[in-house]
Amino acid sequence: MRKRLPPLNWLRAFESSARHLSFTHAATELSLTQAAVSQQVKGLESQLGAVLFKRLPRGLELTEAGLAYLPVVHEAIERLAAATEEIFGQGHGRVLTVRVSLVFFTHWLAMRLPDFRERHPEVNLRITSNIWGGDSSVTDVEADMEIRYGHGEWTGLKAERLTWDTLLPVCAPFLPSEQAPLATPKDLRHHELLHVLGYEEGWGYWLKKAGAGQVDSSKGMQFDTLISALRMAELGQGVALARSSLVQSMLDTGQLIAPFKSRLTTSEAFYLVYSPHSIVNPDAAAFVAWLSAKAQEGRARN
Repeated sequence: MRKRLPPLNWLRAFESSARHLSFTHAATELSLTQAAVSQQVKGLESQLGAVLFKRLPRGLELTEAGLAYLPVVHEAIERLAAATEEIFGQGHGRVLTVRVSLVFFTHWLAMRLPDFRERHPEVNLRITSNIWGGDSSVTDVEADMEIRYGHGEWTGLKAERLTWDTLLPVCAPFLPSEQAPLATPKDLRHHELLHVLGYEEGWGYWLKKAGAGQVDSSKGMQFDTLISALRMAELGQGVALARSSLVQSMLDTGQLIAPFKSRLTTSEAFYLVYSPHSIVNPDAAAFVAWLSAKAQEGRARN
């Protein structure tokens, strides 16, 4: 049977007394009387069934049991104090929690966040990631707002559009070859297709629109996030169907190439989703305004 944990005030009395080797000094630190500290330590010893201190005429000395117990108790109290300060300390009310689609954070938001931090150093951001947002409300996931992928319609929530994407196949620069070219969409029959689950407009949709419906859209590996598919494409393991906003930086650096000139507009997009009531928070309002401006900058460049 698991031993019952002692009360926290008993543990604090022991830890302070052990550091000072004095009930009197521990009492001063804890704003208690010397008798109260001594009584709490006795209660701890009684529950543990072990003597923690040798009571000497001029102070205290830790027993072997006390010496063994002190580091554990000290670390536990320190970690609890640090966590309490981090979560509930000064300024905790100004933490803005944003739940973000993981692929959007990795390939779009992360590179832009330093600009927000520079403009709004007073806002403490907490970023939590997800893969698919689902249909739960923002309050259900304990976030002030969320970035989701879809058509922009979530009951009771406001949605700010962030991307205007085209669908484009991407691959490693060294993947096309004489034996397995990628000059036209029909050449995809020579290559592994990298699928991402959850998107309405996947390989089957793109191949049909590109006039390559005879290519078997069922072949290839499947992933639950575009992050994985893009990484495999970068390694030359196949061709991924990407969203333009998420791969532009990889195309710019040459990590990936888009072998076909044609682009297909997608009806899905990333949206910033939040309750209309949350915008009264000035930090939330600042983040919405900043992110919307960044999204429009990106749209203007496309």
